[in-house]
Amino acid sequence: MQDSRQEINARASMDLEQRRTWYSPVADVYYNARPHYPKELIDRSIALAQLDSDASILEVGCGPGNATVAFAGFGFSMRCLEPNQDFCHLAQHNCAQYPKVTICNTSFEEWELEAKQFNAVLSANAFHWIPPEIRYIKAAEAMCDNGSLILLWNLTPEPKYEVYQAIKEVYQAYAPSFVRYEGAEIQAEILRGFGQEILDSNCFKELVVEQTACEVTYSIDDYFKLLSTLRRLEPQAKELLFAGLREKLEKFGDSVQLSFLSAVHVARKDS
Repeated sequence: MQDSRQEINARASMDLEQRRTWYSPVADVYYNARPHYPKELIDRSIALAQLDSDASILEVGCGPGNATVAFAGFGFSMRCLEPNQDFCHLAQHNCAQYPKVTICNTSFEEWELEAKQFNAVLSANAFHWIPPEIRYIKAAEAMCDNGSLILLWNLTPEPKYEVYQAIKEVYQAYAPSFVRYEGAEIQAEILRGFGQEILDSNCFKELVVEQTACEVTYSIDDYFKLLSTLRRLEPQAKELLFAGLREKLEKFGDSVQLSFLSAVHVARKDS
């Protein structure tokens, strides 16, 4: 089985139309199901990128606005690109109180380049959807001289290993792609790989990586919503999967404790 980083990068090779609608079945739950990005990492990314309140940010793949609202609160001018129409509608709703935020229903690949117009290019759990031959070069071209790339990551939230061992057989039966346990060490390795890709692009320098261990507690139903945003599940398989998981999880209580690494990569444009 491919490892998590291979799986993440494989999404960039999908047909654009497939990527455009990938999250549509779960668009309505994504915003609340996914963990928030830690405030300390948001603050640090802004400090590392040296963004003033009048800075302009291009966000690549804003989704329903999970990271957008965190940055918009600082008063930045934001142009947010999102190919999924369902996400666009949600992002417009979630960012309605921020008049300096514009949501554009387009992909980064199709977006007509506005060269040297942005102080930073931001992407939160979305940059891996862009083909590697485009993502770094076009991001650098969109930045002003001395601009910054800001990549936020929340890696896969996982239950305690004891719980995973108990539910593994359910995954094997109905959703084999879930049969993988990363843990903090493997997630740290994945993050190092993302950082090396930034440097290998030869578009950026002075890479700074900061990460933190996060823990969240979900109700069982909310955990199922989270799972539905992590993989595409056919309705019948989803029903059987969730029924089997519920039987196992309720033996541990009425909630699920999850842990994961959250991180930010900030790098300066190499001019």
